[in-house]
Amino acid sequence: MDTPRYAVNCSIMMKDRPLEERLSAVREAGFGAVELWWPFPTATPSEAETAAFTATVRDSGLRLVGLNLYAGDMPGGDRGVLSWPGHEDEVLANARTVRRIAEELDCRAFNALYGNRRPDATAQDQDAVAVRNLGLVAAELGAIGGTVLIEPVSGTEDYPLKTADDAVAVIERVERETGATGLGLLLDVYHLATNGDDVSAALERHRGLIRHVQLADAPGRGAPGTGGLALAAWVEDLVGGGYDGWIALEHAGGGDDPFAWTRETDLPGVPAAPAR
Repeated sequence: MDTPRYAVNCSIMMKDRPLEERLSAVREAGFGAVELWWPFPTATPSEAETAAFTATVRDSGLRLVGLNLYAGDMPGGDRGVLSWPGHEDEVLANARTVRRIAEELDCRAFNALYGNRRPDATAQDQDAVAVRNLGLVAAELGAIGGTVLIEPVSGTEDYPLKTADDAVAVIERVERETGATGLGLLLDVYHLATNGDDVSAALERHRGLIRHVQLADAPGRGAPGTGGLALAAWVEDLVGGGYDGWIALEHAGGGDDPFAWTRETDLPGVPAAPAR
């Protein structure tokens, strides 16, 4: 089996530290890549804000391999704005900002959270808006070779994409109705398992569409080994089946030794952090 390529999500881990310190901890633990949720409170931050962000990531020496598009007020419960009528200009403006950041940092994978259902629009209208927006976003980011990722999410009842099949249905509709290319499935095994999806079956059924993978254990969304998910087996299946993309560790955690679990994990290929 080829060695898996791991990245660390620096938006959910070590949230009490400044970004620069989080990146430093990732590097010291032996990882070479990170992913991030949208790091700004608005869809279109100022040039000074984006410049400061790109400088921080570049100076860390780490590679940015995944970046979320603007997803609304995430702490307040939002999970994307792509399917929200009236936000079309905001979505496209954000995609253009994402493109500029991505070109600076050589990032080519972008998580486009779909958006919760809203009481002021029908599901059919929201889905039609999402399809149009995803077509435009895929064209904008595809111009730099980017992949737009569609992710099932747990923990939010109003988020309509719960299973891998749900996400793939969106990808296929966008491709069919807009002619867009460059979309792929974000296989987050924590969300799928929490929602009751059969992860092994989803992996096998949609292997050819998986463009990015995220791991956390369940219950609890903790580090590998803190729950009961078959993470090592799924990683071996993915890599053994030809997946050569990034596997992001998107689990909660912090404290003085946030990577202690890497010194005794059964996940193949994870670097063991130096003992503290």
